[in-house]
Amino acid sequence: MAAWRVRDFHEDDLDAAVRLWGDPRTSGEAPIFGLSDLVSAVRASEPAVVAAVADELVGTAVATVSNGRAWLVRISLSSAWRNRGIGSAMLTELERRLVAAGVHRIDCLLASDDEVGALALRHSGYQVRQGMVFYEKLEPVGPADIGILDRLGGRMLRPGTWAEVEGMAREKELIERRVILPLAEPQLAERLGLVPPRAVVLFGPPGTGKTTFAKGVAARLGWPFVELFPSRLAGDSPAGLAAALRESFALVAELERVLLFIDEVEEIAGLRQPRNLSAARGVTNELLKLIPVFREQDQRLLICATNSVHALDTAFLRHGRFDYVLPVGPPDDDARRAIWERYLRAMPHDEVDMTAVVAQSGLFTPADIEFAARKTAQLAFERVLLDGGEEKVATADVLRGIAETRRTLTPEMVAEFEQDIADFARV
Repeated sequence: MAAWRVRDFHEDDLDAAVRLWGDPRTSGEAPIFGLSDLVSAVRASEPAVVAAVADELVGTAVATVSNGRAWLVRISLSSAWRNRGIGSAMLTELERRLVAAGVHRIDCLLASDDEVGALALRHSGYQVRQGMVFYEKLEPVGPADIGILDRLGGRMLRPGTWAEVEGMAREKELIERRVILPLAEPQLAERLGLVPPRAVVLFGPPGTGKTTFAKGVAARLGWPFVELFPSRLAGDSPAGLAAALRESFALVAELERVLLFIDEVEEIAGLRQPRNLSAARGVTNELLKLIPVFREQDQRLLICATNSVHALDTAFLRHGRFDYVLPVGPPDDDARRAIWERYLRAMPHDEVDMTAVVAQSGLFTPADIEFAARKTAQLAFERVLLDGGEEKVATADVLRGIAETRRTLTPEMVAEFEQDIADFARV
């Protein structure tokens, strides 16, 4: 059999090295560092050596150096050339280069004791560190996505955002079951023949938390959250709103995964009049064409929110564009109690008459309760500071905060919402 030799990694070795690294038999089933890490290391001229037989690449050893410390990124060796001392020889040559670069500590992290290179490490005097635990977190946004998210104004939301959505238990459970779980468990969904949702509409009166729910879904899935503002898009593109929509959807398509949110979607998807050839009709037509294309990609979710589902174009709500049309209404008594309790937890207080608080805040939206809670804290602050009262929030403070808060909803708006549920909801 031909002789092997160890030499420096050359630029024209990259293609052969990539094939070697991509073969799980050459470096184990679950290497810690991925292919992109290896390519980045050798392109940055980090220390690397190869083992070659004639013109064939049969092994590689790659390291990275930082502040006098080196990490062995990968030791790969063709299965036909195992147990010939090649791994130890590559390590020896790589160590010479590392020492010359000022390295005094060399570490290597392997998935198991059976990993390719483990024997060579032991033969070369590396010590196993017992009792260590390896933690890993995979960020959902890669380097290629960062620039796109920046252009779109997208961001990652805190992982606990969904858990912090308190009250509105009925709506939360519905969204969890219909939307989140099929996307979070795609393998189970596929085995059962369930196609995860690609687009949903949330409808309900203003202030009921539709945007909060959309953000919570993104956080629960660990996907970037991108919100498109129709009014802002119109000013961003000299070619008009339809062109700005096309450009934004094209950028979104480049992301690995994303939740795209459009609030007040009736602005760009309102009822089209048969004789109306206005620009607004052209924008609606454009959006109707963009949604089916958006739906073709996995790990994508479009959430559109509206206060006026009855004002949307009938073609917009058609089956095939949106999987669900979900109501998000005003909180009932139990929901208002839960929301109030969340805000009151942040305030020092004695026993508050929650029955009175819930009754007096009828027709309050979550946004109304948030304002009333802020008003309550302000009233208590002024009472303590100016009148020298006790530093605790009393029932009277809460009831006064409620009295000084203007309700968003009216009985007529609630009745209209109930009719919308009967006419448009698809759950």
